[in-house]
Amino acid sequence: MMTLYRAALDELARVFDRIDEAAVDRAVEEIARARRLALYGVGREGLQIKGFCMRLFHLGRQAAMVGDMTTPHLGQGDLLIVSAGPGNFSTVAALMGVARRDGARTLVVTAQPDSECAHAADVVLPIPAQTMADDAGPATSVLPMGSLYEGAQYILFEVMILKLRDRLGVTPEAMRANHTNME
Repeated sequence: MMTLYRAALDELARVFDRIDEAAVDRAVEEIARARRLALYGVGREGLQIKGFCMRLFHLGRQAAMVGDMTTPHLGQGDLLIVSAGPGNFSTVAALMGVARRDGARTLVVTAQPDSECAHAADVVLPIPAQTMADDAGPATSVLPMGSLYEGAQYILFEVMILKLRDRLGVTPEAMRANHTNME
């Protein structure tokens, strides 16, 4: 069983050996400059995006999940962050269209940087990992379906929070103060 853990961790390490750090830094800068942030993802990608949204809130950013009652109207100076690992989801494409129409910028996180959603985005953050779009064949991940991508999202988003924390000058204590006391 230990070899399965090692195989999964090795695959994640290979993702980060290939990550485009300049693209990560562009995404961090885009997030830092945004007035308000709305985030969206489907399925397990959506769960990772929700965790990222929560950490952005801990940094003191105006961040909300699309679909929540408190999601603000996005416009000039705002940013929609979406995940489209396999490249395209109709809901993601539609939300990107609404955001752009009303003047907001869009950032797409994806494993398919040549996809329709990526081409429509202002900023693309590629994660070089298997998704359900490419989970068949001899060179597939030991992890099922899109799990490698989703696991990489978790690690990437936490590192981006560290970069944003430094960029914005937010202390760990300030982040902790923004954590809910309603648990």
